[in-house]
Amino acid sequence: MGEDVGKLTFLSKKPTECPVCEARFPREELHTGRGRLIAGDLSDELRRNYEPSLKYGEVYPLVYPLAVCPECLYTAFPADFGQVPPSSIPPLKDTTGDRQRGIRSILPDLDFTRSRTLKEGAGSYFLALQSYDHFPATFSPTIKQGLCALRGAWLFSDLHKKYSNDNYDYISRLFYRKAAFFYTRSIENEGSGKETVAEAANLGPDLDKNYGYDGVMYLAALLEYKYGPRTDREARVQSLINAKRIVARIFGMGKASKDKPAALLNNAKDLYTRLGEELAGDDEADEQA
Repeated sequence: MGEDVGKLTFLSKKPTECPVCEARFPREELHTGRGRLIAGDLSDELRRNYEPSLKYGEVYPLVYPLAVCPECLYTAFPADFGQVPPSSIPPLKDTTGDRQRGIRSILPDLDFTRSRTLKEGAGSYFLALQSYDHFPATFSPTIKQGLCALRGAWLFSDLHKKYSNDNYDYISRLFYRKAAFFYTRSIENEGSGKETVAEAANLGPDLDKNYGYDGVMYLAALLEYKYGPRTDREARVQSLINAKRIVARIFGMGKASKDKPAALLNNAKDLYTRLGEELAGDDEADEQA
């Protein structure tokens, strides 16, 4: 990777060393000042949309947060990348071929030695999902996999808008379903004490604001509502009941609701209403049957 990658990004001066294969590489990071990021609206999934600028065009901040070894494709958030415990290194080495084959099956032309494009960004979340399989519970890998799956879904959806004939919408849906699974599992693990979300310093889900555990609960419920079971009616009803129970906890946990972000509360109230309406519709259908 050359030293000059343009005005949008820069390369870290200190190289990163991969703890799995010992390759050394500079990390590409995003400049954020001087009008590079023009914040737009916030989606119901708490994603911040950005408006293209005349000077820099389209900017996708989520392309850059993960550290990716360009040799073995081990991938993690920067705080975890060099801290992987010794017990995790052998399985990460043994699955190098799996990561290489897996990413080639969906994005065959990736190159992490050059400045990242939207494709490298999407691919990085695919690789992180695989890498975090080998982290112990003390690293909160489940919620980090949920976060990676959700961000991956967003970026594959962006790819579909650019390359509508390449089935990226299908991959995006797969990532959304994975996100629903990991977010719900994170809530379950937190409740049972099996794994806490505390080691995930920033729960995002995007980069501009950390919505904390309230955001995790909201997204667990939202993803279940949008991407949970559909074909099995009984499973769908149970899924909605669980989602409604989770989102209701946002209004009864921790600090007073008035001190929580308005965007989160408004979205949570809207979701609670939608969940209730669909469940009421199921009750009416049962009565008419």
